Amino acid sequence: MSREFPIGLTPPDWLVRNLRPQQAPVNKAAVARAAVAMALPLAIGLATGYPAYGALASMGALSGVIGDTADAYRLRILNIAVPQLFGAVGVTLGTLVYGHGWYAVVAVTGVALLSGMISTIGAVASVSGLLLLLNCVVGAGLPLPRPWWLAPALMTGGGLLVLLLALLAWPVRSGVPERTAVAATYRTAATLLAVAGTDRTEEYDDARRAVTQSLNQSYDLILGRRARQHGRSVEPTRLLAQLNAITPVVEAAPAAHLAGRPLPQRIPEALHHLAQAVETGYTGPIALDLPVPVTETARAVDHALRHTAEVVTTPDVDPRGIDDRLGRPAALGIRTARAARNVVLSANSWRYGLRLAVCIGIAQALVSLIPVPRSYWVALTITFVLKPDFGSVFSRALLRALGTVAGLVIAAVVLAEVPLGWWDVPVMLVLAPLIPALTPRGYGYQTAAITPVILLLSHILNHQGTALLLPRLADSLLGCAIALTAGYLLWPESWRTRVGDHLADAVADTATYVETAFAPADDPAARARMRRRLYRDLSVIRTEFQRALTEPPPTGRRAAAWWPLVVAVERIVDATTAARVRVGHGAQPPSTAEVAQISLQLRELSEGVRDAETLTPVRTDLAGPAGSVLEPLRQEVAAARSLASPH
Repeated sequence: MSREFPIGLTPPDWLVRNLRPQQAPVNKAAVARAAVAMALPLAIGLATGYPAYGALASMGALSGVIGDTADAYRLRILNIAVPQLFGAVGVTLGTLVYGHGWYAVVAVTGVALLSGMISTIGAVASVSGLLLLLNCVVGAGLPLPRPWWLAPALMTGGGLLVLLLALLAWPVRSGVPERTAVAATYRTAATLLAVAGTDRTEEYDDARRAVTQSLNQSYDLILGRRARQHGRSVEPTRLLAQLNAITPVVEAAPAAHLAGRPLPQRIPEALHHLAQAVETGYTGPIALDLPVPVTETARAVDHALRHTAEVVTTPDVDPRGIDDRLGRPAALGIRTARAARNVVLSANSWRYGLRLAVCIGIAQALVSLIPVPRSYWVALTITFVLKPDFGSVFSRALLRALGTVAGLVIAAVVLAEVPLGWWDVPVMLVLAPLIPALTPRGYGYQTAAITPVILLLSHILNHQGTALLLPRLADSLLGCAIALTAGYLLWPESWRTRVGDHLADAVADTATYVETAFAPADDPAARARMRRRLYRDLSVIRTEFQRALTEPPPTGRRAAAWWPLVVAVERIVDATTAARVRVGHGAQPPSTAEVAQISLQLRELSEGVRDAETLTPVRTDLAGPAGSVLEPLRQEVAAARSLASPH
């Protein structure tokens, strides 16, 4: 018989959230690439009599495996090759200052400042900054083989081997990842329609968030592929048109849900048929067996599906008539200059860069004053932990410590039982695939997978065996302690600055969206772009809240108190979209006064959120004409304002 924990022994919610594994599919291709890319250099090094060279190449391959996350082939080049170039620069700088005492401390601290600042640009820049600093720390802390260019060449070669393996199927699978992503978006939309109008509100909310995430990923893939093509390629243009075509379906879903009547099963089935056509590239006729629409909502869904089918089955698409719903990407040179300007002028980039530089400087100074074996591990731990764009610093420090302990258990068995030599190759074939397999589960699982791999490669380089275990544990714990104190506790970002301002901005943008949706001069493309950006921003805010929920009080408790307001704002956007769809298919448009009243209430709510450290009472006196198309929206706004009060 199960027994409940006594109240005093029940683990806190923030700890449970940290330790709960995330559900994610295993990328089998990435698992296979990791095994080959990390074991092959070892085998070549042993065969040629230079096992240390093979270990360095495997270290480079490890960084490539960590960055091997993109689906589209062109994006794989960016995600792997660009960070490798930064990594080569980092290890070169580290090698040049190795053994130069305080000069090395100053140099690594300066690289940490630069690394932190460029990490705020975006995902690729973040990984690039990470490798720049990691490899600089390794070069400054390890006696690498001479001449100076050999170690960068070996490590970069290992990373590029991962890229080569990732691109092997490009000639025969070009465009397949993009088609798969768009088809997946269609299927998530079909799931959304299947639960719309039912009383399964939680399932509907999960499905809507899944659609938002899928749309974000698909747009990123396709627009990333078109970054240098400027709309001239037929295949990306067709995929972009198909992705745009699903937008009216997604917009019709909230109206169908608010109607309170489940849609006929034939409607989501039709969308599944269209998804199959997108995935296979089929452009022939598709017979849609749709019911006859009799209501405004049914007409909206029917019209959206028929428009989608028409776009999917159109073989020729005019690039000039395609709008990307997010704004066409600027030229690469313009984006680079814009990113550089933002890095230099952004307070956030300086704040993060200084936090990282202070922590790395403390670590480098400490290990220079106190003899610490394998001292570079302290700085490596800080570099991995102090990545706010990767998750909560507190959570990463906790998970880093736990993951290191778990990884050391595996490493102890490997180092004690596996002799140096050819046995290292099959062991690497077993250990390396665990990295891409466990990384989606969470940072602690990734750390547990990486730790034995790093220790095995360190053992090949310096032959210290199990003597590496305790120093690795001590250095990791010391690095976590420095990151928590100098990088977390001493930088108390206010709740309002970190989360409240972002949520307030989203509420204000929602007010603008309400005004735009019912403006006399309607611009469907501008309205669609605004809605997409708003949902994307809300997705980012949701992620930030979820990170805050993993932190101990008071941050975690405050995030839990504000969480319902995030959900309420998402529902306001849904209700606005539903009302606009109904107006577009025959409902009576709202008056200007109604729209102005709701917009005013939202802007007042925005200011209240912006000025509050804790939730404060907000009046909810909203009234309007009976039977108005905006009645559901008024109810959602009133609910959101009533949530902004203490409980």
